[in-house]
Amino acid sequence: MKIALTSDCASESRKQMVVRWVEELGHEIVDYSGEDTVSAVTRAAEAVKNGEADRGILLDEFGSLSYMVAAKQSGIVCAQVSDEHSAKMTRDHNNSTIIAMGSAIIGDRLAQEIVSAFLEAEYSGGRHQIRVDMLNKMA
Repeated sequence: MKIALTSDCASESRKQMVVRWVEELGHEIVDYSGEDTVSAVTRAAEAVKNGEADRGILLDEFGSLSYMVAAKQSGIVCAQVSDEHSAKMTRDHNNSTIIAMGSAIIGDRLAQEIVSAFLEAEYSGGRHQIRVDMLNKMA
């Protein structure tokens, strides 16, 4: 899979760890980070929406700004996560294509577990599609 990635300056060391981890898992990273977090997240979300990337991982100090920006993008379902179960379930039940994490909230090992859970999870479809359709109509 190709993974769109962004981070703010406070999350640079966590980003480097996530890059190494995602590559160890056999996936490709496309880094959209830049000086402006809002623009970087918007570019990453557009890449996911347009099929240039399969999923996205967003990092900022608390995860909130990246989440808010991505969630505003049409055709994107993003979840702010801080545990591996939520990362798995948001993909499984909500067809989330992007997750946002707070680098000041979670440590390296938990970040690895969250990334693994998100990238390994698949969307279940079925009864959950009604919710996904409703989410996609909102943005």
